[in-house]
Amino acid sequence: MADEIQTGNGAASAAPAIKMQVLAQYVRDLSFENIAIQKGLSGSEVQPDIQIAVSRDARKRAVPNQYDVITKFKVTSRNKTTDEPLFLLELEYGGTFLIEGIADDQLHPFLLIECPRLLFPFVRRIISDVTRDGGFPALNLDQVDFLALYRQDMARRAQAKAEAPAERAN
Repeated sequence: MADEIQTGNGAASAAPAIKMQVLAQYVRDLSFENIAIQKGLSGSEVQPDIQIAVSRDARKRAVPNQYDVITKFKVTSRNKTTDEPLFLLELEYGGTFLIEGIADDQLHPFLLIECPRLLFPFVRRIISDVTRDGGFPALNLDQVDFLALYRQDMARRAQAKAEAPAERAN
């Protein structure tokens, strides 16, 4: 069943069907460093403060309509009382997507918002398992707002672009 769009003359035209398929998911890189155990810290000395940094990247593959999307998570836990690091977890999790029917001007946000949103539940599970297996309580990440991250990235790029000509003029 195709969606229909009314045109200005009253005629209906079929909207292109959007097709998205996850072809593969994979851990591209994973690192966990348990600094607390190396320093011999005990549970009563530890009050964790966790910082999470998220970034995304997308690349077109040689095959038509296929894209690789990588989400990168850097989780740093520091002791609140001493500011010493407890653990560092870095995860690059990727997906290969087949995407058809998306307008060119909408492809970039689609790749950096919708694709990471589909990958996120798997990232959350991996981070939870790794922190638990690393000797800490399982870290269950809150939902990431990929739309807000995309808007922040675009605003940052626009600001940098606006400042660049002003710097060259000086």
